[in-house]
Amino acid sequence: MINNSFITDYEYGAMLYENPRGIGCNKCHDRGDKSVIIAKYKNKKNETKTLNSPAINNVPFEKFVDVLTTKRGSSNIMPSYFLTNDEIKSIYFYLKNLKK
Repeated sequence: MINNSFITDYEYGAMLYENPRGIGCNKCHDRGDKSVIIAKYKNKKNETKTLNSPAINNVPFEKFVDVLTTKRGSSNIMPSYFLTNDEIKSIYFYLKNLKK
């Protein structure tokens, strides 16, 4: 975690969640406590499909890290943001302690 006297771990995690590298986690995951519709589109069969982001506030830490750090090829739409281990820990801390 960050060790600065002017910002708490919670505040640092919130800052990263809202804008880690130009776009925030909150743009797709809102407050992290529910699935969010990212986009709707028509496939080749003209069927309407919905792309949802999952709720992330109750994901185990190991899975949270895995999703952010493991490359999955072209099918992965979740950006990694090139977060450091400390940044990932801070975001996770923020989500687990999110003030309602």
